[in-house]
Amino acid sequence: MPNLTFRKLHPQFAAEAGPIELRSVTDRAMLDAIRAGMDEYAVLVFRDQPFADDEQLQFAMRFDGVLHSKTGASVVKKNRFGNEALTDISNVDEDGKILAADDRRRAYSLGNRLWHTDASFQDPPGRYSMLSAKVVPPVAADTEFADMRAAYDGLDADLKARLEGLSVHHSIAYSRSVLGFEFSDEEHEKLKGAVHPLVRTNPNTGRRSLYLASHASRILDWPLPEGRLLLRDLMEHATQPQFVYRHSWREGDLVIWDNRSTMHRGRPFADTTHRRELRRVTTLDVEFRPG
Repeated sequence: MPNLTFRKLHPQFAAEAGPIELRSVTDRAMLDAIRAGMDEYAVLVFRDQPFADDEQLQFAMRFDGVLHSKTGASVVKKNRFGNEALTDISNVDEDGKILAADDRRRAYSLGNRLWHTDASFQDPPGRYSMLSAKVVPPVAADTEFADMRAAYDGLDADLKARLEGLSVHHSIAYSRSVLGFEFSDEEHEKLKGAVHPLVRTNPNTGRRSLYLASHASRILDWPLPEGRLLLRDLMEHATQPQFVYRHSWREGDLVIWDNRSTMHRGRPFADTTHRRELRRVTTLDVEFRPG
């Protein structure tokens, strides 16, 4: 088994991992070593990973079990791959043509530019996301990640105490509506959202983190304006430069991140001019017993 090494990409978190080809990894010890790296760094970058779609799905199941398939995108558009567990993070249609500026599918995907946490609007929520770069444009089309553990550590003791026991409703319909995206009554019915703690604890390390996203619509049992102001202030705090790693994509990259410990967002680029294709698989935060 090759040695797995980690090279830090940011003072707080994120690392480039290698040398390894993930699609051929079945050894339990290596999978455990990757999970240990996730606990430490929360974001891992693997270069030169030539995944076919089925190989990416199979690796995700080997790595962490149950796949997330109740995506928000499935409510508003048909999955062009025929598998809702394989999320299309691309700006092209089923024929590979770049989406027009006024295409409803593009309008929905603009929500990926908001700071968010994958599948926080579901119960159980997302645990690990794995994003594979197939086509990278010749311009910067980066993804930013925020370390929510370091952000929590940076709060003062009084605010930490104030956050204890608070729960937040997460809704992807809420985050998209902020951008002016309109849902039908039927779509709203399918996107009711879920409730999660505002502060979460990694069961492996005991480290605490804020659990935030643009999907966070309100704090339960708080007056709406006051709750939204607190969520806004926490988002501003958590996305300061000292907590953020910016990833510049190369074709063949696979980036894995822990949704319990991070937020992320796509940075804008000329998406009506340049083609970009990424595939994401997200696992659910359920008990996982390695086989």
